[in-house]
Amino acid sequence: MNPPDQPAALNPSQLGTKTYWDLTYSTELENHASDPSDTGTNWFSDSCAQEKILAYLSSTHLALPKETTRFLDLGSGNGEMLFALREEAGFAGEMMGVDYSGRSVELARRVAEGKGVGKEVGFRVWDVLDEGGGEGLGLGEWDVVLDKGTFDAVSLSGVPGVEDRYVRRVGTLVVKGGLVLVTSCNWTEGEVRSWFESGGELEYHGRVVYPTFRFGGATGQSISSVCFKRRV
Repeated sequence: MNPPDQPAALNPSQLGTKTYWDLTYSTELENHASDPSDTGTNWFSDSCAQEKILAYLSSTHLALPKETTRFLDLGSGNGEMLFALREEAGFAGEMMGVDYSGRSVELARRVAEGKGVGKEVGFRVWDVLDEGGGEGLGLGEWDVVLDKGTFDAVSLSGVPGVEDRYVRRVGTLVVKGGLVLVTSCNWTEGEVRSWFESGGELEYHGRVVYPTFRFGGATGQSISSVCFKRRV
């Protein structure tokens, strides 16, 4: 099925600025320093997104090898998603989290050290939209690329055409036949598909199911997680 026309851009917001996220993670670093058990915010926790994403990635439908699947997390924040993949879902392959906020990466590294997985789960500062960056990241070699709210933040930056740039870039990070799993609370499932299928590299592969609601005669959900596969 051909994707629908791309939706209108979102209105700019401070949530789309690096300054906002640097300040946010500076506060979370201070909180973690005062109380090591405080590892920061688990985004989309109200929707149990992390648990549902873990179940989806562990499903027999995807059949991802636990020992060798390589994960790249875009906008990794405090690293919670990667830690959960290792500790709860049992994935043991290479894992890397990247974020354009150095304070975020510092927090994730501290949490990783506290968990004793600092040598198993890596984090580094990198802006996915930096066309000249990414040396040593193994770009194009990852089996699964995760995005839990990063496309949302990119879409709120107010930069014209940034959504298309992001989609094209993400399509080059994953191996051919590999997966990209995008979670959004600002775009509907159909809108996520319209963006990510427009770049030519990715095709729809599946979705994470969340509770739905009805309003005004329409059925919807407050969060969308859509899985794409890079064409071989």
